[in-house]
Formats: sequence, structure tokens, C-alpha cells
Amino acid sequence: MQTVRDAAGDRYLLVKRSAESSRIRDPDTGEEEYRPNDALTFESKAPLSVRAAAVPDPIRRVVAAAHDDRSLGLLIELADRGPLSAVELLSTTDLCESDLHGLLTEFRAADLAVETSVHGERGYDATDTTREAIASLRTIGGDEESDTETGRTTRS
Repeated sequence: MQTVRDAAGDRYLLVKRSAESSRIRDPDTGEEEYRPNDALTFESKAPLSVRAAAVPDPIRRVVAAAHDDRSLGLLIELADRGPLSAVELLSTTDLCESDLHGLLTEFRAADLAVETSVHGERGYDATDTTREAIASLRTIGGDEESDTETGRTTRS
């Protein structure tokens, strides 16, 4: 599948192309329509990347960085209770030092966690991006409410 742009710069997925017109799909809404070919710019942007762009960036970052339940749990722990010292993270999680360091390095590279100082010790905290993403993911389940200022959540 190929991507196209219209005169306004909006990106669409090309569904079908004929000599005069093309059927295009809005990646955000899924709606399809026909447009004249001369009103479209045909691109080589990867269609799956365009589809993924319909998901807000903070959520895409968390989904890409959290490989499994343990890594997602660590992000949630930082979002809910952070900042936390490295010593506390080691004592309250089932991660060994090497695994914890590896995950935190990945999270820092993805701008999901930051290194900080907690009571004079090295520690880590979730970024606003992480808190926003976790709050958004929790609202999908519908059983928790999020405080938009802090990003922290509470059970209903």
C-alpha cells in the first residue's frame, strides 16, 4: 500500500488507483473516498508507519519500549511512585541489577525515564510523556481515573 498527500498536506493511504482518480483511506478515521489523481502527491512513506501515526506519540513510545509485562510494570511503577532510588527499585521489583539497568537505559533513550537524585542516591523518574501515556492506557480499561496535572491514577 502506498501513501499520498492532498493539497492541504494531509496524508492518506492509497487503496486503489486508476488512470483518472484514486480511492484513498484516512488513516485516522478509516473513511474512504475518491480523489482526482492530479490533486494528490504520491509518496513512498511506509503505510504501516502512517497507520501507527494514528496512535498518539506518547502511547507509541511506551508500546515500543515496553517489551513485556515486567518492563511495562517498571514504567508504571515510575509513573505512580517516582522518583525512586535505584536501591529501592532493586528491592521492590523482581529485576536483577543488570536487567533493571538495561530497561532504565532503554527508557532513558526513549525519553520515558530520567535519571535524578533521590535522598542523595541515584534514582529515576518517569517523564511527563510516560505519565501521559500510562494515564491514556488506563482510561482504555475504564476502571481508573487520572489526574491530568500529575498523571497519577486512582481506582474508581
